[in-house]
Amino acid sequence: MIPTPFHSRTSELCVSWAWEDWAGYVSAQMYELEHTHEYHAIRTAAALFDFTPLQKYSVRGPDATKLLDRVLTRNVRKCQVGQVVYTVWCDDEGKILNDGTLQRLGKDSYRLAANDPNLAWLEDNAYGMDVAIEDVTDAIAVLSLQGPTSRDLLNSITAEGVSDLRFFWSKQMVIDDAAVTVQRTGFTGDLGYEIWMEPKDALRLWDLLMDKGSAYSIKASGIHALDVARIEACLLVADVDYIPANKTMFEIQKSSPLELGFDWLVHLKKPYFVGQQALREEKQRGPAWVTVGLEIDLVALERIYASFGMPLHLPHVAWSDATPIYRDGKQVGKATSGTWSPILKKYIALARLKPEHAELGTVVDLEETVEAQNRLVPATVVKTPFFDPERKKS
Repeated sequence: MIPTPFHSRTSELCVSWAWEDWAGYVSAQMYELEHTHEYHAIRTAAALFDFTPLQKYSVRGPDATKLLDRVLTRNVRKCQVGQVVYTVWCDDEGKILNDGTLQRLGKDSYRLAANDPNLAWLEDNAYGMDVAIEDVTDAIAVLSLQGPTSRDLLNSITAEGVSDLRFFWSKQMVIDDAAVTVQRTGFTGDLGYEIWMEPKDALRLWDLLMDKGSAYSIKASGIHALDVARIEACLLVADVDYIPANKTMFEIQKSSPLELGFDWLVHLKKPYFVGQQALREEKQRGPAWVTVGLEIDLVALERIYASFGMPLHLPHVAWSDATPIYRDGKQVGKATSGTWSPILKKYIALARLKPEHAELGTVVDLEETVEAQNRLVPATVVKTPFFDPERKKS
């Protein structure tokens, strides 16, 4: 695995020595021996994540907008310079390949970011177009600063400040003589920003944020804390909540954006894009699955554990094992990820259900394995996102 430009700092802080592979880069699962403090930094203070492993592509040239409008499901022509949009892209059958963000840098200049490599897909669709596509992953280091004190912290280290930066917009700034791009985006469902910089400035800006951030209770945070926060915010992850269509040959494992609740990202009335016709047909007949949030009945779960002479057990970290869901004894879907939410004091999960079982208030049964024995615990379909603070957008 490749170390990021921040590795000399993150490796010093990572006393747990818990690392994982993120798109070929070394990424910390957690810095302390467990992730609770890192999670609470997201929700009550400021959490600093190394997001450098994001795969980043520069798309420039007279046909840049044409290419991206052909590949992405959103209407790229409506994206203004300085704006950042969340989007997805599909294959010809309307099955999702990946999701990510698109930032418009200029009239004919964009930057696309995602968790997985997508260069070949962009190049294939750019055939015959006047456009330059470049993988700039290694040329840009990224920090994600998330939490309710993140705005005050950034304002304290730059004269220009970020108070005027709107949700899902970006601006060019200078921090400690380093030219950076600051985006008001993140993957926690909270107030937060991403700072994009040249690798040569990475350590200096990390040190500045950690030094000045001590007054704002900043904490370096890893993937385990991020997983809890993103489930609370109902943010889906590729390879967990859905399998990208290019990673499987089996139709049963593929998903459409409509099945994943991404209807708002699919602009069916715009000019042609890859997968448009299949998605139009699916929209007309209705998706086969609906993605929902579940709140698991803690009292019932406690009774199940008590029947084994055991106290209630809640997951220590977010889980991502596909878990069957039943109703009236028949399987009607699966949960894809779940967690105990410390801030909500609830056990929650993201799930995919048949449409007739996905109405708010519907009670289903989630499979729970205790001492190698399967039991069913009631869970209720609830409104999502589970956690959606006003400060995220205000």
